[in-house]
Amino acid sequence: MRFVLNQKICPSLKHAALVLVNQLLETIPVRTEVDKYVGIDYSLLSDPVVTGSSLDMHFKGMFYDLHNENDTLVNDAVNLVVREYDRMIYLALSEYFFDTGLYSYFKGGVFRMHVANERMPKDLEMLLRTTYFGAIMMLNPALMDAPISLELEVTSAPKSTIKTSGATVAVHSGVRVLVLPPGKAPVQLSSMTMESKFIAKVSMKGKRLAIHLDLRRFKIFSTQSALESLALIPLQAPIKTLLQITVVPLINNYTKKGVQIPLPDGIDFIEEVVEYNNGYIIVGANLYFKSGLREMIEKSLSGDNNSI
Repeated sequence: MRFVLNQKICPSLKHAALVLVNQLLETIPVRTEVDKYVGIDYSLLSDPVVTGSSLDMHFKGMFYDLHNENDTLVNDAVNLVVREYDRMIYLALSEYFFDTGLYSYFKGGVFRMHVANERMPKDLEMLLRTTYFGAIMMLNPALMDAPISLELEVTSAPKSTIKTSGATVAVHSGVRVLVLPPGKAPVQLSSMTMESKFIAKVSMKGKRLAIHLDLRRFKIFSTQSALESLALIPLQAPIKTLLQITVVPLINNYTKKGVQIPLPDGIDFIEEVVEYNNGYIIVGANLYFKSGLREMIEKSLSGDNNSI
């Protein structure tokens, strides 16, 4: 009887289960648009693997620029290891997953911002005008009353780092200080480099993965001379405050919407937990079935038969 089970019945059951699982997975939107800038690809890299304690599925997990889908990063992710079995499902996401998102948004030109007029805090504008008083007078004294603006642009794709202590995102940006004479082209007063590091808190609600950013480290320095870098020290605090009250809330308001995680129709995550590891995070959750698994599979099969 054991021989018959091992040689005949068990392989047949395994094959039938894989067929049904693959049919259920067909309801997952594996390649879809996130917004007008990027899309996400969750396509399976191989057939699901059945083990004695789990059903393992390997997804691509990659964002891409909608205007240049072939411009992607090389996947050098570490080997993802899941050792926990307290939850019904575990989703491992590497730094590569987050880096492709940052890279795609960078290529899409999202990380640019112009702070001027009503968006410019009055105290910061006064400080900038005082700092660059000499430069304005040397250029043209008539520009003294013209509005001053800041242009911020990320100069390279941000990079995520995940460790057991948490996740961070490093951002390198260029900042230009401009004076805006009415009816004329902007005049550059200075350019500087800005380096910042954000703490990233990852959370899962339902089927959506969201990120909340908090600015922790920040510095600016001149690309022209060390002497000018010293002159920029008084600008550190007000520009950091500008980022915290203007830029970071805008980013978080967007990222809190999250991206959808691949899960078949009729199933949601509940009781989610997030664990940070070196190079990747693991989201553990139990599953909530809006209807029975049997009914979901039968509904999927019925839909296929009706389409035929």
